[in-house]
Amino acid sequence: MRTLLMTAAFVVAGATGMMAQSTKIMDNKIVKQELQLTQEWDKTFPQSEKVNHRKVTFVNRYGITLAADLYEPKTYNGKLAAIAVNGPFGAVKEQASGLYAQTMAEHGFLTIAFDPSFTGESGGTPRRTASPDINTEDFMAAVDFLGLQPNVDAEKIGIIGICGWGGIAINAASIDTRIKATVASTMYDMTRIGGNGYFDADNNEKARHATREAWAAQRTLTAQKGEATPGGALPEQAPEGAPQFLIDYVAYYKTPRGYHPRSGNSNDGWHTFGTQAYMNTRFLHYSNEIRSAVLVMHGEKAHSLYFGKDAYKYMVEGRPEAGIKPNPCPENKELLIIPGASHCDLYDGGEKKCIPWNKLIDFFTKNLM
Repeated sequence: MRTLLMTAAFVVAGATGMMAQSTKIMDNKIVKQELQLTQEWDKTFPQSEKVNHRKVTFVNRYGITLAADLYEPKTYNGKLAAIAVNGPFGAVKEQASGLYAQTMAEHGFLTIAFDPSFTGESGGTPRRTASPDINTEDFMAAVDFLGLQPNVDAEKIGIIGICGWGGIAINAASIDTRIKATVASTMYDMTRIGGNGYFDADNNEKARHATREAWAAQRTLTAQKGEATPGGALPEQAPEGAPQFLIDYVAYYKTPRGYHPRSGNSNDGWHTFGTQAYMNTRFLHYSNEIRSAVLVMHGEKAHSLYFGKDAYKYMVEGRPEAGIKPNPCPENKELLIIPGASHCDLYDGGEKKCIPWNKLIDFFTKNLM
């Protein structure tokens, strides 16, 4: 028996050696793609005189080069705490994420707002494609980038995810312990909506099968054409009788308030099966094990409030009846519900200036500085 075990060990060792040898001849260099980046200020918000701004790029572990706007205070002492910002889902860095990043930089943080893979000025084809794995990696690649900056304290890095990127932010915090503080603002859980539909109305096999059939047909058509087809997005005007959240989306993405020419949500949306993988995945499974600080903030009148409430409850309490234990560090988790605020009010504040900037500043100051 001992001889048999030793033989097996040598086989494994030999295979490991062969793998190591083959790895040496593989090209594992991280190659940055040269992107065409707009240099003029083209954001949906005014440029601040309190911060320096420049375009930067970095590469994720899938070899996709991401474009970002970097904001840093004009004056500071020592190394800075840093924050990476993304969202909303289908938007670009010139919209809400850039506003969050610039505002936090005004208060002493080095920040980046980045375009995720396949969108905006970032690389990756076909365009307007989303992946739960790659998008989570995008956040972690942003942490890689921030941690390498000479004026950043690599032990003081946080993230902000807006809308669908709020759920992705929590997912990233579940796996990357370098993330010391996370804000999920007006969050969606895109994997839940992908599988269950809005308000879980399609949480049944029949509805999911119909969606699978439609996506299968689109994939076949795309393969035959050799190119992806835009799936369409918001109407120019909300139709009569439209739900309030659709009216709010149109009011943000289709008007000067939030329109941007590179934004999928402002134009022709994802390609026809660009978000397919989100249907068959589930985020947040290990969020009950996040030890770092998390703030979930949501508008009282947001149609998406159920995502934030449920994500917070599961993150703190777990699901004991299913053997999923409560969070070991519940004291640094918080749910903030903002009175009177809608989903899109937390994109740019809306008319009521609903974004609780002081709360965000206090949260990151407490947990990063």
